[in-house]
Amino acid sequence: MSSLLQLVLATPETDAVGESIVDAALEEFLAYGLRRTNVDVVARRAGVSRATLYRRFRDKDALVQAVLVRECRRFFGSVADAVATRSTVEERLVEGFVVGMRYARADRLLNRLLASDPEALLPYLTTNGALVVAAAREFLVWQGGSTAPVRDRTPDGIAELFVRLAISFTLMPESAIPLGSDDEVRAFACAYLAPLMRP
Repeated sequence: MSSLLQLVLATPETDAVGESIVDAALEEFLAYGLRRTNVDVVARRAGVSRATLYRRFRDKDALVQAVLVRECRRFFGSVADAVATRSTVEERLVEGFVVGMRYARADRLLNRLLASDPEALLPYLTTNGALVVAAAREFLVWQGGSTAPVRDRTPDGIAELFVRLAISFTLMPESAIPLGSDDEVRAFACAYLAPLMRP
Protein backbone atom coordinates (compact mmCIF):
# COMPACT_ATOMS: atom_id res chain seq x y z
CA MET A 1 0.00 0.00 0.00
CA SER A 2 1.33 3.45 -0.92
CA SER A 3 2.46 5.75 1.87
CA LEU A 4 -0.18 8.33 0.92
CA LEU A 5 -3.02 5.80 1.07
CA GLN A 6 -1.72 4.52 4.44
CA LEU A 7 -1.74 8.09 5.73
CA VAL A 8 -5.26 8.74 4.44
CA LEU A 9 -6.69 5.50 5.81
CA ALA A 10 -4.97 5.77 9.19
CA THR A 11 -7.04 6.73 12.22
CA PRO A 12 -6.67 10.50 12.75
CA GLU A 13 -4.50 11.37 15.74
CA THR A 14 -5.67 14.95 16.25
CA ASP A 15 -7.70 15.98 19.29
CA ALA A 16 -10.46 18.59 19.43
CA VAL A 17 -7.92 21.41 19.46
CA GLY A 18 -6.06 19.93 16.50
CA GLU A 19 -9.33 19.55 14.60
CA SER A 20 -10.26 23.16 15.29
CA ILE A 21 -6.88 24.24 13.88
CA VAL A 22 -7.36 22.13 10.76
CA ASP A 23 -10.89 23.55 10.37
CA ALA A 24 -9.53 27.08 10.66
CA ALA A 25 -6.73 26.37 8.19
CA LEU A 26 -9.23 25.01 5.67
CA GLU A 27 -11.33 28.17 5.93
CA GLU A 28 -8.24 30.34 5.48
CA PHE A 29 -7.11 28.32 2.45
CA LEU A 30 -10.59 28.71 0.95
CA ALA A 31 -10.56 32.43 1.57
CA TYR A 32 -6.97 33.29 0.64
CA GLY A 33 -5.29 30.29 -1.01
CA LEU A 34 -2.14 28.57 0.23
CA ARG A 35 0.45 31.29 -0.35
CA ARG A 36 -1.51 34.12 1.25
CA THR A 37 -2.63 32.18 4.31
CA ASN A 38 -0.89 33.32 7.49
CA VAL A 39 -0.38 30.79 10.28
CA ASP A 40 -0.93 33.44 12.96
CA VAL A 41 -4.35 34.19 11.47
CA VAL A 42 -5.15 30.46 11.46
CA ALA A 43 -4.33 30.32 15.17
CA ARG A 44 -6.57 33.31 15.90
CA ARG A 45 -9.44 31.82 13.88
CA ALA A 46 -9.04 28.55 15.79
CA GLY A 47 -9.00 30.39 19.12
CA VAL A 48 -5.55 29.11 20.11
CA SER A 49 -2.14 30.62 20.64
CA ARG A 50 0.60 30.47 18.04
CA ALA A 51 2.59 28.21 20.38
CA THR A 52 -0.34 25.79 20.67
CA LEU A 53 -0.61 25.57 16.90
CA TYR A 54 3.11 24.89 16.49
CA ARG A 55 3.04 22.18 19.17
CA ARG A 56 0.67 20.23 16.92
CA PHE A 57 1.93 21.28 13.48
CA ARG A 58 5.65 21.99 13.20
CA ASP A 59 5.24 24.44 10.28
CA LYS A 60 2.86 25.63 7.60
CA ASP A 61 3.69 22.67 5.35
CA ALA A 62 2.61 20.24 8.08
CA LEU A 63 -0.64 22.16 8.45
CA VAL A 64 -1.26 22.06 4.71
CA GLN A 65 -0.60 18.32 4.73
CA ALA A 66 -3.05 17.80 7.60
CA VAL A 67 -5.79 19.65 5.72
CA LEU A 68 -5.15 17.81 2.46
CA VAL A 69 -5.02 14.39 4.14
CA ARG A 70 -8.31 15.05 5.91
CA GLU A 71 -9.93 16.17 2.64
CA CYS A 72 -8.60 13.06 0.90
CA ARG A 73 -10.00 10.97 3.76
CA ARG A 74 -13.41 12.55 3.22
CA PHE A 75 -13.17 11.95 -0.53
CA PHE A 76 -12.29 8.28 -0.17
CA GLY A 77 -14.96 7.89 2.49
CA SER A 78 -17.64 9.27 0.19
CA VAL A 79 -16.62 6.85 -2.54
CA ALA A 80 -16.54 3.90 -0.12
CA ASP A 81 -20.02 4.75 1.19
CA ALA A 82 -21.42 5.05 -2.33
CA VAL A 83 -20.11 1.70 -3.54
CA ALA A 84 -20.75 -0.30 -0.35
CA THR A 85 -24.15 -1.58 -1.50
CA ARG A 86 -23.11 -2.43 -5.06
CA SER A 87 -22.93 -6.15 -5.60
CA THR A 88 -20.43 -6.52 -8.46
CA VAL A 89 -16.94 -5.21 -9.11
CA GLU A 90 -18.17 -3.56 -12.29
CA GLU A 91 -20.94 -1.72 -10.45
CA ARG A 92 -18.57 -0.63 -7.69
CA LEU A 93 -15.99 0.77 -10.08
CA VAL A 94 -18.57 2.53 -12.25
CA GLU A 95 -20.28 4.10 -9.24
CA GLY A 96 -16.92 4.99 -7.71
CA PHE A 97 -16.04 6.83 -10.93
CA VAL A 98 -19.35 8.71 -10.86
CA VAL A 99 -19.03 9.74 -7.21
CA GLY A 100 -15.36 10.61 -7.58
CA MET A 101 -16.08 12.89 -10.53
CA ARG A 102 -18.98 14.56 -8.73
CA TYR A 103 -16.98 15.09 -5.54
CA ALA A 104 -13.93 16.49 -7.31
CA ARG A 105 -15.97 18.93 -9.37
CA ALA A 106 -17.81 20.23 -6.31
CA ASP A 107 -14.85 20.24 -3.91
CA ARG A 108 -14.33 23.78 -2.64
CA LEU A 109 -10.67 23.39 -1.76
CA LEU A 110 -9.67 21.73 -5.03
CA ASN A 111 -11.41 24.42 -7.06
CA ARG A 112 -9.93 27.20 -4.91
CA LEU A 113 -6.40 25.89 -5.28
CA LEU A 114 -6.78 25.36 -9.02
CA ALA A 115 -7.76 29.02 -9.25
CA SER A 116 -5.31 30.59 -6.77
CA ASP A 117 -2.37 28.19 -6.42
CA PRO A 118 -2.20 26.10 -9.60
CA GLU A 119 1.60 26.07 -9.51
CA ALA A 120 1.47 24.40 -6.08
CA LEU A 121 -1.32 21.92 -6.86
CA LEU A 122 -0.99 20.91 -10.50
CA PRO A 123 2.37 19.10 -10.21
CA TYR A 124 0.74 16.68 -7.75
CA LEU A 125 -1.91 15.86 -10.35
CA THR A 126 0.40 15.82 -13.38
CA THR A 127 4.19 15.64 -13.59
CA ASN A 128 4.69 14.65 -9.93
CA GLY A 129 1.37 12.86 -9.59
CA ALA A 130 2.64 9.28 -9.22
CA LEU A 131 1.89 9.17 -5.48
CA VAL A 132 -1.66 10.48 -5.91
CA VAL A 133 -2.37 8.12 -8.82
CA ALA A 134 -0.97 5.17 -6.87
CA ALA A 135 -3.07 5.93 -3.79
CA ALA A 136 -6.29 6.32 -5.79
CA ARG A 137 -5.53 3.23 -7.88
CA GLU A 138 -4.87 1.08 -4.82
CA PHE A 139 -8.01 2.40 -3.16
CA LEU A 140 -10.14 1.44 -6.19
CA VAL A 141 -8.60 -2.03 -6.33
CA TRP A 142 -9.24 -2.44 -2.60
CA GLN A 143 -12.85 -1.31 -3.01
CA GLY A 144 -13.31 -3.60 -6.00
CA GLY A 145 -12.37 -6.62 -3.95
CA SER A 146 -10.48 -9.69 -5.08
CA THR A 147 -10.54 -9.67 -8.86
CA ALA A 148 -8.68 -11.81 -11.35
CA PRO A 149 -7.16 -10.26 -14.47
CA VAL A 150 -9.47 -10.07 -17.49
CA ARG A 151 -7.54 -11.34 -20.49
CA ASP A 152 -4.38 -9.21 -20.24
CA ARG A 153 -6.05 -6.43 -18.26
CA THR A 154 -5.07 -6.39 -14.59
CA PRO A 155 -7.18 -4.81 -11.80
CA ASP A 156 -4.35 -2.31 -11.19
CA GLY A 157 -4.25 -1.32 -14.84
CA ILE A 158 -8.02 -0.85 -15.09
CA ALA A 159 -8.14 1.14 -11.84
CA GLU A 160 -5.28 3.38 -12.97
CA LEU A 161 -7.08 4.12 -16.22
CA PHE A 162 -10.16 5.17 -14.21
CA VAL A 163 -8.02 7.45 -12.04
CA ARG A 164 -6.14 9.07 -14.89
CA LEU A 165 -9.35 9.72 -16.81
CA ALA A 166 -11.02 11.22 -13.74
CA ILE A 167 -8.06 13.57 -13.18
CA SER A 168 -8.04 14.59 -16.85
CA PHE A 169 -11.78 15.32 -16.93
CA THR A 170 -11.53 17.27 -13.67
CA LEU A 171 -8.66 19.45 -14.85
CA MET A 172 -10.02 19.87 -18.41
CA PRO A 173 -13.82 19.55 -18.19
CA GLU A 174 -14.49 20.76 -21.74
CA SER A 175 -15.07 17.62 -23.81
CA ALA A 176 -16.91 16.18 -26.79
CA ILE A 177 -18.19 13.58 -24.32
CA PRO A 178 -21.25 14.79 -22.38
CA LEU A 179 -20.35 14.59 -18.68
CA GLY A 180 -22.42 17.35 -17.16
CA SER A 181 -24.51 15.17 -14.86
CA ASP A 182 -24.21 11.99 -12.83
CA ASP A 183 -26.33 10.18 -15.40
CA GLU A 184 -24.03 11.23 -18.23
CA VAL A 185 -20.89 10.27 -16.29
CA ARG A 186 -22.48 6.92 -15.45
CA ALA A 187 -23.46 6.35 -19.09
CA PHE A 188 -19.88 7.11 -20.17
CA ALA A 189 -18.43 4.76 -17.54
CA CYS A 190 -20.85 1.98 -18.51
CA ALA A 191 -20.18 2.38 -22.23
CA TYR A 192 -16.42 2.93 -22.23
CA LEU A 193 -14.99 1.70 -18.92
CA ALA A 194 -17.16 -1.18 -17.74
CA PRO A 195 -16.34 -3.29 -20.83
CA LEU A 196 -12.71 -3.34 -19.66
CA MET A 197 -13.82 -5.57 -16.79
CA ARG A 198 -15.61 -8.10 -18.98
CA PRO A 199 -14.09 -11.18 -20.63
